[in-house]
Amino acid sequence: MRALVTGASGFIGWHVARVLRREGHEVRALVRPGTPAERLERLGVAIARGDLATGTGLADALAGCDVLFHVAAHYSLHRRDRRAMYAVNVEGTRQLLLAARRAGLDRVVYTSSTATVGLTADASPADETQFVEPAAVKSDYKRSKVLAERVVLAACQDGMDIVIVNPSTPVGPGDVKPTPTGRIVLDTMTGKMPAYVETGLNLVSVEDVAEGHLLALHKGRSGERYILGNENLTFGDLVTRISRLAGRRAPNVQLPLWVAWTAAVVDEYFVSPLVGRAPRVPLAGVQLARRPMYFTAAKAVHELGLPQTPVDAALAQAVEWFRRERVDLVSERVTTIERTNL
Repeated sequence: MRALVTGASGFIGWHVARVLRREGHEVRALVRPGTPAERLERLGVAIARGDLATGTGLADALAGCDVLFHVAAHYSLHRRDRRAMYAVNVEGTRQLLLAARRAGLDRVVYTSSTATVGLTADASPADETQFVEPAAVKSDYKRSKVLAERVVLAACQDGMDIVIVNPSTPVGPGDVKPTPTGRIVLDTMTGKMPAYVETGLNLVSVEDVAEGHLLALHKGRSGERYILGNENLTFGDLVTRISRLAGRRAPNVQLPLWVAWTAAVVDEYFVSPLVGRAPRVPLAGVQLARRPMYFTAAKAVHELGLPQTPVDAALAQAVEWFRRERVDLVSERVTTIERTNL
């Protein structure tokens, strides 16, 4: 089988490409011009240069492929990135699916997000039956993922064979950039997170997420969504676990939400424009932290056989990987309320 993977230079996408290669499949990765690809080439992945934002190179990248794993997304909580998010996440997805239809692919696995899954009123774990209304979403990233998922569902109704996976918050080794969750691990293990805003989230091993993509390819039902998650825990519990694994004292100062909201307004509307950088405390991140984001992966476990590696094991892998590979490269402090939904 020959598979095209978009987003393979990112955290989840690299692990998807790695698992595909481990299973003996031919893998081609769509990589933007100028983006380093040595890590993928070491896996034996062929590189196809193209750009979802412009649609260039998509047909050539898909030529000769049997399946598509569309993992790529532009993730940001910065309101100034909204145009890029819609161009890549929504229109890029639309153009890629059109190209995949023309190429006659057998099946597509689309990587959505738990950002598209509606939360329950009582904060109990939400499942795939809950949907988010775009008009009710304040985060441009979250709205772009909701709209992109609607593009995918419309393509399913039009006859395409597409399975949707919704990863929660992946953690583990190989978080090169790193993701916001990876920076939380880094800041906690290096003592740069003295305080935090309490919220709730669902953690999952990134290796389980990658396995879930292949399981969705082979076992998933077309047009269905599958949450790829594992354990629900509070933010305080998360940093406590990381601290224990890293041998450090856990942060013990919990900030009220209004303090974080005030800091976010000042940073995003006054400090960031003045110094010319993205906000360290994005307002969208504070808004996301207002409600615990708990989910259940029961459907993926029962229908796909999604592995459930203990979250502590995945966190330990992340701590060890950062300690070995990246701890000397930390240059930017992560905000305590920034979370990844990809």
